[in-house]
Amino acid sequence: MATLTDVQVGDELGEKRINVQRINLVMYAGASGDFNPIHWNERFAKVVGLPDVIAHGMYTMAQVGRVLSNYAGDPAGVVDYSVRFTKPVVVPDDDKGATIVVNGTVVEKDDSAGTVTVDIHATSGEDEVLGKARAVLRLAS
Repeated sequence: MATLTDVQVGDELGEKRINVQRINLVMYAGASGDFNPIHWNERFAKVVGLPDVIAHGMYTMAQVGRVLSNYAGDPAGVVDYSVRFTKPVVVPDDDKGATIVVNGTVVEKDDSAGTVTVDIHATSGEDEVLGKARAVLRLAS
């Protein structure tokens, strides 16, 4: 958990690695109601032109959001959060699955509001999976 007094513009959040396996996608589908077969059926995913099963975009966004709320120290500390989905997270059917690598940089600090703005980078393999990803976090003093 970061505190406002300790954070400066230019600080890095620190790299976080999130493992994604197909079972995670099945559980997310059940929770979200999104049972699109591109998220669980390899044959279907390939027929529609995907390289393999892909993670739900909102699942990816939620996992990155969890990194942000952990940094803020409170889920309510995420004041604003937006992304563009640029590439899918491809999740192979093996023991490794996929890895989402998340890091971010503090680009603004507003002491009066108690917030910092963070530019976020999320990759899977060589692909940037979220573009224009930015969050405003309210940090404890």
